[in-house]
Amino acid sequence: MRGEIISYIEMCQNEGLSLQKGMNFDVCSNHPVILMSVRKNAPYRDQISEDGTELIYEGHDVPKRANEPDPKRVDQMLTNPSGSHTENGKFYAAAEAYKEGRTEPARIQVYEKIKPGIWSDNGLFSLVDAWKEFDGTRSVYKFKLRALSDYKATKAASALREHDTPNRIIPSSVKLEVWRRDGGKCVMCGATSELHFDHIVPFSKGGTSVKADNIQLLCARHNLEKSNKIE
Repeated sequence: MRGEIISYIEMCQNEGLSLQKGMNFDVCSNHPVILMSVRKNAPYRDQISEDGTELIYEGHDVPKRANEPDPKRVDQMLTNPSGSHTENGKFYAAAEAYKEGRTEPARIQVYEKIKPGIWSDNGLFSLVDAWKEFDGTRSVYKFKLRALSDYKATKAASALREHDTPNRIIPSSVKLEVWRRDGGKCVMCGATSELHFDHIVPFSKGGTSVKADNIQLLCARHNLEKSNKIE
């Protein structure tokens, strides 16, 4: 469920696999999975747009090996020495197929690391673009994803196009502010498990995702009871 706060173990249980990598294209679930972070010490430069509608995800480095250069100084790769696609290559090929009109955009499940041991289910995204750019040291790959609404996520025939209105996710800075303000507990009952980031004024009724004063922590029970009502 979008906005749900979960542990690493719960995240793996959701997908039915051990998520050891940040990019996972060929997985057992029905969709590729990426793990992102915009924390200060994050290993990659992931970004969420200010309005919460888009995510720019940075590709991953070559593996670290003894007696070889620091991966952060080596160009990211689309293929392995064997010629097979890296995870970058798999996601890049999917984005190119969409841009060339050969397929609908791949739907990607995104989880975001909020704090050590704490993850947010950011929901499903459409992979709509990919490119290579120079970061000042080496070449890296970037992937653009757009948030899908829960309705669109359930409809294979309604994949997001340029003219569609996307759903919005809560920016990471707002999540962190709300987590600190609410003390990591449901504001209704003080529960510390099965938490969700909840819009006080629902997005469907004009509520914003980019200000902490419209976001609160609710447990699953109170989140379901509230639904899309304005308290």
